[in-house]
Amino acid sequence: MSDLLDISGLTITRGARRGAPDGADRPLLDGLDLTIAAGGRLGLIGGSGSGKSLTSLAVIGLLGEQLTASGSVELAGTQVIGAPDRALRPLRGRVAGLVFQEPLTALDPLMRVGAQLAEPLRRHLGLRGARLEEAVEAALVEVSLTDTARIAASYPHELSGGQRQRIAIAIALAGRPQLLIADEPTTALDVTVQAEVLALIDRLVRERGMALLFISHDLAVVSAMVDEVVVLSEGRAVERGPVAQVLTAPQHEDTRRLVASARALDDALEDPR
Repeated sequence: MSDLLDISGLTITRGARRGAPDGADRPLLDGLDLTIAAGGRLGLIGGSGSGKSLTSLAVIGLLGEQLTASGSVELAGTQVIGAPDRALRPLRGRVAGLVFQEPLTALDPLMRVGAQLAEPLRRHLGLRGARLEEAVEAALVEVSLTDTARIAASYPHELSGGQRQRIAIAIALAGRPQLLIADEPTTALDVTVQAEVLALIDRLVRERGMALLFISHDLAVVSAMVDEVVVLSEGRAVERGPVAQVLTAPQHEDTRRLVASARALDDALEDPR
């Protein structure tokens, strides 16, 4: 059985390096390989600018025109690299759902959130009328939101950060995707809400049997969500393996730095003096 997501030699470039021969492009992501089987959980970690978010956008073909991707990205058997947008639109939300880091910018500020949630339910599941209204309410309940009528009638700015992120998760899952891509989904939230959102993602992935690509700079957070991890540094994969192994015996200097940072944070939380 083939993998749900199979990335091979993914390279993303933008612009030219000064002084580079023949105007060679500067790689933002350089030769990434990774696979996720159906139901698998993989973490992608690294510092700012390491290529994590670029990877998530490449998976669903949403890189901007200023970026060029080469290599291979196969999502549920469809080659994403070089495919026309019309061929990829059915995959977005139906095969792979994406949760962004900041829901206030991911959600449309001019649309009520109920209408934003209804759109993928209508497009992917063909729901209309009363069935659509019931599905919107059920989707809000599934992400542990109460007072669903008020929330559905609200604009994003009228809700808290935690509520907005739960709505973003509901939208990402509305099309019943096989793969959930969570790109730094709790960075903008306080610690208490962060824990609630992580528990929510974990529960929904488990209940639905989805695969998960969880992207973060925080190894401690990733370790609670995935089984395997790939560490990126300056656009290259520098370490990969079972998350427990990487946590206890990191091999690369950048991985050791991430592990040390996670342990220091844990110590600070345990002893805030």
